[in-house]
Amino acid sequence: MNIILLGPPGAGKGTQARHLEEARGMTQLSTGDMLREAKDSGTEMGEIVADVMARGELVTDEIVIGLIREKLEGEKTEGFIFDGFPRTLAQADALAALLEEEGQSLDAVVEMRVDDAALVERITARSTCASCGEVYNDITKPIPQDGKCESCGGTEFKRRSDDNEESLKQRLLEYYKKTSPLIGYYYAKGQLTSIDGLGEIDEVKARIAGVLDA
Repeated sequence: MNIILLGPPGAGKGTQARHLEEARGMTQLSTGDMLREAKDSGTEMGEIVADVMARGELVTDEIVIGLIREKLEGEKTEGFIFDGFPRTLAQADALAALLEEEGQSLDAVVEMRVDDAALVERITARSTCASCGEVYNDITKPIPQDGKCESCGGTEFKRRSDDNEESLKQRLLEYYKKTSPLIGYYYAKGQLTSIDGLGEIDEVKARIAGVLDA
């Protein structure tokens, strides 16, 4: 099963992708993670990525598709979770063509809807474990009292420098301009299901499970 998680920054896509990995044996494909992994891999594709990033240029869609192709062909998994890709209609078309070439399909697109005001509140209170990336929130999921990450036992936590109201509004604007057209794209294909992305993590997890099990 291959799925896409759609939603604005801070909607909780990364958190839910990790739960799907644990519960269903799927593999999360995060664009940022793939680029960092490729950059340090020493492979031919990795050298291309490293060169582009060293020059401060944006990685092209062709490069990202090439990295996804490597994952599709080389990784044994129960399915892929696309997180952060596609971001544009052109990328959506490219992903559809790639899956068809590889004899695979896109089984579901889950849009996680979250109110903008709630997003601002959620993200400005967010921190992550420096070791494993587990997400915490000062309000809904504070760092454990013993100061240790509940997932890996790490003791260092960090906040993103752009996790502030002004930066978030700019990121949301960018999302609505470039990525939100995908909602109509996948709705027209009959692949989109929208869920409420607010609530406890387990509540959202159950909503996503309901979509996939259907």
